[in-house]
Amino acid sequence: MTVVDEVAFDVERGKIKEFATATLAEDPVHTDPEAARAAGFEDVLATPTHVVVAGHHRDQRGFVDKLGLAYERVVVGSVTWTYLRPVLAGDRLTAVRRVVDDVRKKSLRIVTLETEYTDQHGEAAVRVREALIERGAQS
Repeated sequence: MTVVDEVAFDVERGKIKEFATATLAEDPVHTDPEAARAAGFEDVLATPTHVVVAGHHRDQRGFVDKLGLAYERVVVGSVTWTYLRPVLAGDRLTAVRRVVDDVRKKSLRIVTLETEYTDQHGEAAVRVREALIERGAQS
């Protein structure tokens, strides 16, 4: 499996709160440390799609170019998140994104990527699988 990129970032309370607000997540475990502790977490719990913050640390255009895709013809076909443990404020995650499949179907190219997020202890926390679809060039 080809490594496409690797980034690291801190999971911050402020960013968790921003994601909670943006995604209308009303559970106070995402914004209130006391509510999070009462629910059994050591700190504020990240929202389910929080790891997309990794995109702010990546060269998105560069990785598309590295894959040989035409940026203007690429759409995201699907994304799934698998949490192996809760992600909390104070975690430091390292994300390694790899190509796991690259197929052509008629005028489409479908590149499947998997990103594994490991925590500051080297333990897997989240896996994200996404399919990028490149539409064929229009004549």
